[in-house]
This record gives sequence, structure tokens and C-alpha cells, in this order.
Amino acid sequence: MSDTNWWFLDLAAVIAVTGALTFGIVSGITGSGRIVLTIPLVLFLPGYALVSALFPDKPNDDYQSFDDEKTGLGNPLLVSGGLEAIERTILSIVFSVALVPAITLFATVTPGGVALEPVLLGLSVLTVILAILAIGSRYRCPADRRFVPASSSISPFFTRSRLSPYDRVNCRPYNIAIAAGLLLLLASGGFALANPPQHDGFTELSVETENVSGDIETMYESTYPAGESQELAVTITNQEHEERRYTAIVLLQRVSYEGDDVTVRESTELDRTTATVSDGESTRQPLEITPTMRGSDLRLTVLLYDGDPPAEPTVDNAYRVARLPIEVE
Repeated sequence: MSDTNWWFLDLAAVIAVTGALTFGIVSGITGSGRIVLTIPLVLFLPGYALVSALFPDKPNDDYQSFDDEKTGLGNPLLVSGGLEAIERTILSIVFSVALVPAITLFATVTPGGVALEPVLLGLSVLTVILAILAIGSRYRCPADRRFVPASSSISPFFTRSRLSPYDRVNCRPYNIAIAAGLLLLLASGGFALANPPQHDGFTELSVETENVSGDIETMYESTYPAGESQELAVTITNQEHEERRYTAIVLLQRVSYEGDDVTVRESTELDRTTATVSDGESTRQPLEITPTMRGSDLRLTVLLYDGDPPAEPTVDNAYRVARLPIEVE
């Protein structure tokens, strides 16, 4: 692998592996298999591509000599123009972890919002772009200084043939610490992917509005002719993290107001509908409104229930409530 004709092999592998992992994620793999596919994409590949773009040259253990008469320094200075394998590995992990919040922040302004798949797809695209930039960066680097992937440059551990810059003879304690750190990182990354933070579930109930302008008093139809049927459309949005079955009921109520107190003097059910909504989805449900009362002291009360409603639907036992003052002529 040390043949200089294959200096781009590791970056080509990064692009290929990223594409394969992304395909596996979007193909619907779930559970532990998805976690295994996600860990390299979150903890290593983006950072490795970025490090390769920033440091295209190989390590250089040349020494810079000094003029004792001018500087008074007797020992030469070690000059390293590239990164050792352990440095490349650690920076790859650090940069990968740093890039995830940046992609997550960008996902907040996208239509998909902050969800696992948009963030992972964003990381995949960024990784491929950085890998292509890294290939260009290495290509412009002089051939004798260009980093070429080799078995010794892939391992993050110290060996007797490749000691640390401080010439430590016993490498075992440091290799054990490196291995323990990598295992801890994989375990914490896997746990975070398996248990992503989720908000408490909720359901949204809204009423279809008309074109809003300064010429209307309400955003919904507020005037009804007595005895004539009209449609009132309500939208139910499920954010409960699982599929739910809802029941919507619309009541026509005559109310009186005394300060902040509202008294329901008369109530009748006009229509009801049921709908099963998948998590993250919305459904539009039409309700038929045929007013049986007249006056300007009326309101439509839409009650939403998670499942079947009780025998006597009221505002107090409903899951969600929408109140719409109306006038029936």
C-alpha cells in the first residue's frame, strides 16, 4: 500500500464507505445494525477527511540545526511537517465530533428539522466533499512529501519500530490507554445513537383558516345561516412518537360571559369523525356544521380525544380543545 501511485486509496475508501453507510441508513435498517452503520459516520470519517485536507504531507523527522554563536542553543529542534498516525486518528475523532453539532445546527433551518436521517445525510455529503478536497490537496503536495497510506500509518498505537517522539521504550501503558479511550468512545457514541433525546409527545389541533387580510375579523368562517350545512375542516398533527387513533367532535354551544367566567347554557353535538394518524404525519378531517340555534352568543367547540371519547364529551375530559365564537343568522 506504500506505492506512491496509490496515495489517494484511503480517501477513495472514505468516499466508498460513506456511500455504503448512507445507503444502508436510508434503506430502512433499524436497531443495532443502524447503530453500527452510524458510528463510523459520526465518530471518524468526516474528521479524517478534514484532517487529510488540512495535512496532506507525511511526517518528517528532520532536525533544524542552530548556530551556537548566535543562539546559544546546543540541541537541534525536531521539525515534523506532517502528522503521526496517533495524531491523525485523534484529530479525526475530535473533528468528527465537532462537525456533528455544526450539521445539526444547519438541520434546524431545513424542512426536515433536527432528525436523525437529515443530520446523517448532511454528514455524508460533507464527508464526501471534504474527501474530494483532500484528494486535491494531496495532489498539489510534492510527491516526496505527500502522505501515502500504509499499514504503519493506519494504526493509532505505538510500536517498537515506531516510537513516540519522546523515545519511550515501554509502549504498553500508552497503547492500553489508547485502546481504553477508543472503546469508551465507541460505547458512548453507540449509547447516544441508540438513545437519542426526544421531546415529550404532543398532538396539534388546528382549524383551517381563510386568506388572512386586514379586511376580515376572524381567520375562520364565523357567520352561518341557520339550518344550512357547511364544512369545518380541522387538522390533526401527531407528534406522539407512535401511531395514534383520534376522535374529533364538534359541539354547538350557547354561552354567556360574566367577567372571566363562561357558562354553557345549551350544547348539542353536530358531528364527529375518527382518524388514525402515523407519527409525524397530519390529516385533514372535515366536520359538517348544521346550526340548530340562532344568535350571536354561540360558539363551536371542537373536542379531540386520543382514542374513543367518553359517553358525555365535555371540554374538561377532552385531550385538545378549539373554541370558535360564531353568529348564526
